[in-house]
Amino acid sequence: MRNVSAIFKRELSGYFYTPVAYVFLVIFLWLAGWFTLFLGQLYERRLADLEPFFTFVPWLYLFLLPAITMRLWSEERRNGTVELLMTLPISIGQAVTGKFLAAWAFAGCALLLTLPLVITVNYLGDPDNGVILAGYLGAFLLAGGYLAIGACISALTKNQVIAFVLAVVACLLLMLAGFKPVMDLVPESLSAVSETLAAIGLLTHFESISKGVVDLRDLLYFVTLIAFFLFANAVILEQKKAD
Repeated sequence: MRNVSAIFKRELSGYFYTPVAYVFLVIFLWLAGWFTLFLGQLYERRLADLEPFFTFVPWLYLFLLPAITMRLWSEERRNGTVELLMTLPISIGQAVTGKFLAAWAFAGCALLLTLPLVITVNYLGDPDNGVILAGYLGAFLLAGGYLAIGACISALTKNQVIAFVLAVVACLLLMLAGFKPVMDLVPESLSAVSETLAAIGLLTHFESISKGVVDLRDLLYFVTLIAFFLFANAVILEQKKAD
């Protein structure tokens, strides 16, 4: 745990030493506010809830979070520092975990900065804060899933742009798998296919939690998804090390 903590602290502090982190925060907060207040018509709906925010946040994540993960390992490989990292008295699994947790914590900070939206809906009415809290939990878990996928893909290439594009595509495919308009295209005779898409789709599990239904199956889905891609990340780095 000490090694993981050291990597975590180094990586997390590294985010705030570069202007990229602040640009990300400004863009994320501006888009989250714009989508929620204007495109989501928070005031016009005359409902004290954050449904517009939780509707748009998966799509915001789709393009913004891969921008965080694209440099996690591709930059290390391009600069040759990944070899130096592997010579330290830490395991690859610890390095993968530390880097991922730092990225997840940074995404969590961005999410926390949207709390003025919660204050706004509480000022406007009497929302169900339990549902809002569940929505934030779902958004945090969703961010973890995106970041785990992006980190794994970042380990595949030295090119950050390629890592970004591939991460967006991979996350988009998992999103569309649980996207209702896509599932509606599947014929009723292939209901098993539709059920499979819903089971693996990110949106299916996120939307369930964001509506206030914190089901153990949805939690296990995100935990399993994150664990799988972190394991794949470590395997890829082990292979690159052997090469």
